[in-house]
Amino acid sequence: MKLIQSRDNPFFKSLKRLAESGRERRKAGLTLLDGVHLVEAYEAAFGPVDTLIVAESAQAGGEVAEFVKGREIVVLADSLMRDLGLVDTPSGLLAQIKTPSANATVNRKKDAILLDGVQDPGNVGTLLRTAAAAGIKQALLSPGCAAAWSPKVLRAGQGAHFVLNIHEDIDLAGFMTDYRGTTAVTCLDGATSLYEAQWSGSLAWVFGAEGQGVRRELIDAAMLRVRIPMPGAVESLNVGAAAAVCLFEAVRRRLEQA
Repeated sequence: MKLIQSRDNPFFKSLKRLAESGRERRKAGLTLLDGVHLVEAYEAAFGPVDTLIVAESAQAGGEVAEFVKGREIVVLADSLMRDLGLVDTPSGLLAQIKTPSANATVNRKKDAILLDGVQDPGNVGTLLRTAAAAGIKQALLSPGCAAAWSPKVLRAGQGAHFVLNIHEDIDLAGFMTDYRGTTAVTCLDGATSLYEAQWSGSLAWVFGAEGQGVRRELIDAAMLRVRIPMPGAVESLNVGAAAAVCLFEAVRRRLEQA
């Protein structure tokens, strides 16, 4: 066990850079996981993490203390763990890992979720988690999306990253042109109710940025335009909620056909 109490410690400084800078994470090829669940999900997929970091007070007992029992750890003073500012409510456990890369090329025949300029880390993580829960295996992110492997996206994804092939900085229009299944987008103009829309085979769902939605060129390129019926008093849904409705409608239909 190694205890770090100084902000001038080189290892703490490196953690601080990883926590705050996407450029630093890309340069180092490293990122940070927060919480027992996320570390367990990573280790189930890839094996033991490189480095476990524990808040000093978390050693006293509870889930974190039990999880790290018998393992080599680095201990940070509580004030230093808070200074990292990794998430709003730190769990007391961090892991430093090598950033995984997609273990397969983009597949133009299989189901996919396409994210167009989704900038909010929480939304990106939620969308990845929802896609993984719906059985989708690949996610394609356009330039302008929040970095998929940032700590906040990882926290929101709750392990989804480790069961998805995630491809960043993808030309979504080019993918849609060559896709061998049905490309679908939610919008209002010229759209069919989700519950009346017809499709078969593989599906690639496109979900867009907060506020502006999917770019016009991608709407025009989509084979299927759907709208989610909303008889209530609101006009729109959060992109994560909209995605959940669409993806699990597709799940429902496939289960009925099975």
